[in-house]
Amino acid sequence: MVNLLTQGAKYVLVILMALYAMKCFTVFRKKYDYDRGSVYTTQNVLMFMIHFICYFIIYMNTRDAGIIVFYLAQVVLFAATLIVYGIFYRRASRLLINNMCFLMMIGFMMLTRLDNPDAPAMKQFFIAVAAIIISLFIPVIVEKAAFLKKLGIAYGILGMMMIMSVLIPGIGQQKYGATGWIQIGPIGLQPSELAKIVFVFFIAAMFYKKPDFKKIVIVTICAAAYVLVLVGTKDLGAALIFFCVYLVMLYVASGQARYIFLGFGGFAAAAVAAYKLFTHVQTRVYAWMHPWGDMQNRTYQISQALFAIGTGGWFGLGLYNGIPDKIPVGASDFIFAAIIEEMGALFGVCLLLIYISCFIMFINISLQITDTFYKLLSIGLSVSYGVQIILCVGGVVKFIPHTGVTLPLISYGGSSILATILVFAVIQGLYLLKQREVYGIEKKTRRNA
Repeated sequence: MVNLLTQGAKYVLVILMALYAMKCFTVFRKKYDYDRGSVYTTQNVLMFMIHFICYFIIYMNTRDAGIIVFYLAQVVLFAATLIVYGIFYRRASRLLINNMCFLMMIGFMMLTRLDNPDAPAMKQFFIAVAAIIISLFIPVIVEKAAFLKKLGIAYGILGMMMIMSVLIPGIGQQKYGATGWIQIGPIGLQPSELAKIVFVFFIAAMFYKKPDFKKIVIVTICAAAYVLVLVGTKDLGAALIFFCVYLVMLYVASGQARYIFLGFGGFAAAAVAAYKLFTHVQTRVYAWMHPWGDMQNRTYQISQALFAIGTGGWFGLGLYNGIPDKIPVGASDFIFAAIIEEMGALFGVCLLLIYISCFIMFINISLQITDTFYKLLSIGLSVSYGVQIILCVGGVVKFIPHTGVTLPLISYGGSSILATILVFAVIQGLYLLKQREVYGIEKKTRRNA
């Protein structure tokens, strides 16, 4: 009976997921917010249906009453988030709110399914609760605090202190070949996740006034220092994200395409140097080029991920019918492979479409907002978000070498989910600014008419 329910549920979930993903793009066809209300309501219904079905199947396979309690706690959290945003931020982007909550639903569901003691879903949940509470104050700060653009040097110093904190003896911790974590008592943190946000604020504050060559050189040296510290700590995934963010923001601020070509030239040289200097980079490149070459050792991780993806097929094996726990780091870096194994490739494609819809909204905000500081801020956060998704998914499916970054809002990682929720909150603040600008223009037009 349970297997029959599981097999039936996987097809229902794919259909509901496809409908949700479709609604993410239907939003962009509607010109005015009041025309989108029914779309957002449909999304809410679909996301809670998917959430319920997944946890129903999990409970039927485990018969653990604690699953019911955990599910209800999530329902309260997400319902409260939607309601609070609807009350205090009526002009906020409901698409981003819905997608943020839905992606976290998928993440909690997969972490519950994996039941990994090293990646507990309950711990991730409490971190998400704290992050959401903090994030409720950020949109109004971004919208109202005009002084944010004047703190460029402070952002630069703070960000550097954050990424260098991993070098402090007794605090810095090494995981998966990189010294990218700090441990203070029971609290573990990956500073580079939060430093990405600070770095974007730093570049935006330095470049919001069209930079001259001297300022470009100074800021480039500072950005290079960030990247070199990350490379030195072997956090190459974060280093690549920082590099891409800076390159795009520099191009937007200066309007000089030559910086793009110079940047890629520098990247090519740095990539070769990293390959020569770090053995774990050589291992990842070998695994990318020869995934079946040494499956008992160097390529075990990627080969297991590819086996999981291939086994899952279009519709997946169904929850608890696969063996996603066999995928190394399956709860964090390789969670996309675990999802496809049991939920299917179609489910995974829809998941990517949801991410893409968020990215499009990010970019739309950056294109429509007029203030240069906020425009750069939106572009920088957009690039950081988009590159992280490409690196994570690309590494899992062997499109590019694995870089050790997480899938936003889904992978296990307190620092990752905290940083991503904060990014969404900042974007919401920028969306409110955009809405205010649009309202001001419309009001002026009506007055002149």
